Amino acid sequence: MNWTASLAIVLGLVSIAAALGLVWRARTGRVRAVHVGAEVSIIRPADVASEAAFGQRATLLQFSTEFCAPCRGTRVLLGELAADHNGVVHVDVDLTDRPDLARRFNVMQTPTTLLLDGSGAVRARIAGTPRRDELRSRLDELPWSPHARIA
Repeated sequence: MNWTASLAIVLGLVSIAAALGLVWRARTGRVRAVHVGAEVSIIRPADVASEAAFGQRATLLQFSTEFCAPCRGTRVLLGELAADHNGVVHVDVDLTDRPDLARRFNVMQTPTTLLLDGSGAVRARIAGTPRRDELRSRLDELPWSPHARIA
């Protein structure tokens, strides 16, 4: 094989890898709305083996593992956002010893965060470290649920 063909192959592979990396980076941390259909899944603290009560207005439900480096920063970010909003609680669920929960909630990477409204319905899903401004905006838009629980 001559050097120009080798160079073309290497440049092609680098271009493909760069394009895939840009797509991945653009999608990571985005707050994706969960469309509410006829059947709304309600999550309760017992469903995720949590002893912490969920928020009256919203719950930031973080799925993480012991070995996840970005999970630590996400934990701090979600804790700050919860502290800044009345009725919002941050709950961190460690999936290290609970692969059943990962399968049940379709967690393919950590951190994954679910934004639950006051009734426990999933309103948004974030794969990766959330983008602070997007999540803050979504929390500000979330109305108080008429079905909110006081736990």
